[in-house]
Amino acid sequence: MTIEVKNLTKTFKNNEEENKVLDNLNITFEDNKFICLLGHSGCGKTTLLRLIGGLDKPTSGEILQDGKPIKGPSTDRGFIFQQYSLFPWMTVFDNVMFSLKVRGDNDEESRRRVEAYLQGVGLEDSKNLYPYQLSGGMQQRVALIRTMINHPNTVLMDEPFSALDMLTKHDLQEKLLDSLGKYNTILFVTHDVSEATFLADQIVVMGRHGGEVKDVIDIDMPHPRKRNDPKLLAIQDKISEYL
Repeated sequence: MTIEVKNLTKTFKNNEEENKVLDNLNITFEDNKFICLLGHSGCGKTTLLRLIGGLDKPTSGEILQDGKPIKGPSTDRGFIFQQYSLFPWMTVFDNVMFSLKVRGDNDEESRRRVEAYLQGVGLEDSKNLYPYQLSGGMQQRVALIRTMINHPNTVLMDEPFSALDMLTKHDLQEKLLDSLGKYNTILFVTHDVSEATFLADQIVVMGRHGGEVKDVIDIDMPHPRKRNDPKLLAIQDKISEYL
């Protein structure tokens, strides 16, 4: 689904002061792409993602999904947060199953789907554990499949791997890429240049303030990619000039 951001401004008020995080931003995100929003902390990446997800409302301007204004959350857009956001009182299986239950799917076929997704990320033997019994990487795998099992058209990801060690991060990046064919668009927030070049078809480089777009870089390279590919390293050097 095409997402159009038009004249978007978002201002937060703190006592008597106003902080304009996004200032008259215009950008279009096309279908069937893995798009990374890349920039420093505080540049407006997460704010933009939350507005696209319908979790917050703009101060002015609008966001359109296939020509229709985004007014709030929708099952067409799945959101994966930086924090793991699992229900602590539910097992791994029940956390994933909950995502189907809210849509009215609670039959045996739904349970088999959950089993298959857990197996796909190596958690089939952990299905009866609770979140406190899992490592950070395991918790984020649960959060990942809980969103993706509903096949949203657009997946919004807010630095989902930033708190993980490098080996776990690389493993989850590859698992994410393995699932790409099921979704139209992925918008992925990161401040990690190497992560962006490894994952993305397109990188939107944002400036430090006001949601300014410094550049939009297309990466016409198939997956799987090698992290030390000279072409990717050259793109990383180019991006570093903006940051």
